[in-house]
Amino acid sequence: MAFNFFRGRDAGAPAQKASATGPVIAWAGSGRVAWSPRDVVSLTRNGFLGNPVGFRAVKLIAEAAAALPLVLQDRERRYDEHPLLSLVQQPNPAQGRAELFEALFGQLLLTGDGYLEAVAAEDGMPLELHVLRSDRMSLVPGADGWPIAYEYAVGARKHRFDMTAEVQPICHIRSFHPQDDHYGFSPMQAAASAVDVHNAASRWSKSLLDNAARPSGAIVYRGADGQATLTQDQYDRLLDEMASQHQGAANAGRPMLLEGGLDWKPMGFSPADMEFQKTKEAAAREIAVAFGVPPMLLGIPGDATYANYQEANRAFYRLTVLPLATRVTAAVSGWLTRFSGEAVELRPDLDQVPALSAERDNQWRRVSEASFLTDAEKRALLGLPRLAEEQ
Repeated sequence: MAFNFFRGRDAGAPAQKASATGPVIAWAGSGRVAWSPRDVVSLTRNGFLGNPVGFRAVKLIAEAAAALPLVLQDRERRYDEHPLLSLVQQPNPAQGRAELFEALFGQLLLTGDGYLEAVAAEDGMPLELHVLRSDRMSLVPGADGWPIAYEYAVGARKHRFDMTAEVQPICHIRSFHPQDDHYGFSPMQAAASAVDVHNAASRWSKSLLDNAARPSGAIVYRGADGQATLTQDQYDRLLDEMASQHQGAANAGRPMLLEGGLDWKPMGFSPADMEFQKTKEAAAREIAVAFGVPPMLLGIPGDATYANYQEANRAFYRLTVLPLATRVTAAVSGWLTRFSGEAVELRPDLDQVPALSAERDNQWRRVSEASFLTDAEKRALLGLPRLAEEQ
């Protein structure tokens, strides 16, 4: 028997080109969950542009953090006027302080990374500040792992920022990521699965609405002499009658008149359809938890963690807004002071935050009534600079 390398010993036998494990692979993959892509662009599109809960959570945090009043101080004094304050108040011709920081906080929440560019002057403070899109920025590490440059790409065009100089043009703020040395981990990535579930439940609800939320009933024809089907003329007449007299908002609630041989069978929602609303609400709560926003503030039902709205708002500022704003403003001020060489710090002014007014009043009262503390120690506890006579 002749040996054929491609067909085996029997050249006349038909070749079996399908793998024996093909059906097994197809069967195993048919029931897998289809998750959306986890890249920055897809997460932003699905979780912010296409999801109301993610959109509102990001906007709520970014707007609240950007609206916090800021103070600039060192160990000796608070500044009412300073080049750094002027730069932050009017960072560029197109944005003010609130717009700049809202964009910076939004990028940090959506991507885990925030990039601030300084348009440097010849000497002293920068002329302008600009927030760069995180999805367009890539880090170039050096031999020791530290960044030596950043590349900003728009289409085929790229601009390289050199980071080896003493004064660096880019301030990179990133969230903690346990498995990445160069890029941060965003709340949107943690909430990605919940976003997929919430969006899928919304699409399911939309499909139900497109189908009148499941047929409200069925018309069963029972003709005489065992006839089980309508004639074509009868069928077309019944469809026209249903469309003109019983569909649409104007015909809602109109009673239906059935002729002989037609029987109405009412239908309702299945338990599986009723559970979709609960699944959607649970996914919405998971998205809110990932961002650190109390579900009560987003209008999500079923959350009774806080006694009232005021307590939820105070917890939102204390646990989410203030840590984010404090970390970002400290990084920005530390970066900007390298241009001027001054040891100043930009921080949120907690005494001007309405949500924390009761908490701050209690702290001021406790500190002022502590007779065992000196005035200098009391001012230090309240975050105030030292008096001139204490220096």
